[in-house]
Amino acid sequence: MIQSAPRPDVLIIGGGLIGLATALELRLRGASVTVLSRDRREAAAYAAAGMLAPQAEALEPGAMLDLCLRSRALYPDWTAKLESLTGLDSGYWPCGILRPAFADTPPPPELNRPDCPVTWLDREAVLQRQPGLGPEVIGGWWFLEDAQVDNRRCLVQALSVAVEQAGVIWREGVDVWQIHRCQGEVTALETNEKIYQAGHYLLAAGAWTGGLLEAAPVQPRKGQLMALRPAAGQVEVRPLEQVLFGDRIYIVPRQDGLIVLGATSEKVAFQPGNTAAGIHQLLTEAIRLYPPLASYEIAETWWGFRPETSDELPILGPSPLSNLSLASGHYRNGVLLAPITAQFLTDWILDGKADPLLPEFGWDRLEAAVNVGSEAR
Repeated sequence: MIQSAPRPDVLIIGGGLIGLATALELRLRGASVTVLSRDRREAAAYAAAGMLAPQAEALEPGAMLDLCLRSRALYPDWTAKLESLTGLDSGYWPCGILRPAFADTPPPPELNRPDCPVTWLDREAVLQRQPGLGPEVIGGWWFLEDAQVDNRRCLVQALSVAVEQAGVIWREGVDVWQIHRCQGEVTALETNEKIYQAGHYLLAAGAWTGGLLEAAPVQPRKGQLMALRPAAGQVEVRPLEQVLFGDRIYIVPRQDGLIVLGATSEKVAFQPGNTAAGIHQLLTEAIRLYPPLASYEIAETWWGFRPETSDELPILGPSPLSNLSLASGHYRNGVLLAPITAQFLTDWILDGKADPLLPEFGWDRLEAAVNVGSEAR
């Protein structure tokens, strides 16, 4: 017989960046919190390159851009809090992002907002900012407010330590098999370990969310990444000092000289592993954009699974079950959106307070889209 576990105020399914960020916020505001994680190494946070790039991503004006800009604005204080709590480096670097342009590169949306400064640089000016760009680059857009964070080596570690020090109970190796429900609410979670119950539940299982709740149709989108480093004895004229965001590649320099390249976008379910085609794509596009990388050494390759929804927007807030909330489907912007997601979900779970943006990311929009599609057929 599977035994039951102690009952916390909030039980979070998913030990990725979104789940941990929300766990910390809930705990700092007084809630008892348990996090269930099957394998933290599977979390999308370990696969992302860590760009904080709502402008370089060329998001159209609307709720998603507003959400991303608000989260970007939270990042300096949020990471400073993590560093203060743990004494660890969060890896946050407000380096700005340069989006080089080729002749066929579409311009980003025009945003006449004080929080969205952008500067167009012609060929001569863009080479002054970043020497070594490829001969096909005709100019570029400079986004001063966009930034990056070293998510794999710094942010996840700092957040993990902060969560544990705050008193969150973190259960690793727990596979949630089923969400039991009755009369419109969750009654228990059945796992490989125990029966878990809580006052409230948060489903933040990333690409695995859809397998646990049909009302949250999140699917995996595989991404392959790799890291390069200068060859032994190689002398750089001037190292990369900002992210290069290309049409089909992004090049993310870390402060210790490592260069992260990403990422492919593959609809292959949960097929693991790097492929020759994926690595070839990354290297080809990266060298086209920044030819000096051709002489760099390959330091590492890896992959992960982004949580994607049909409209590429996250699912945040309430669910069809009264005591279950949702925080999933962040797709390419999970690292960026961690602070605002934690804030929104904590306000909702503890106080029933819904930010005016929250309804824009409700689960029911996807149900409505499915129903409309069915009627059209």
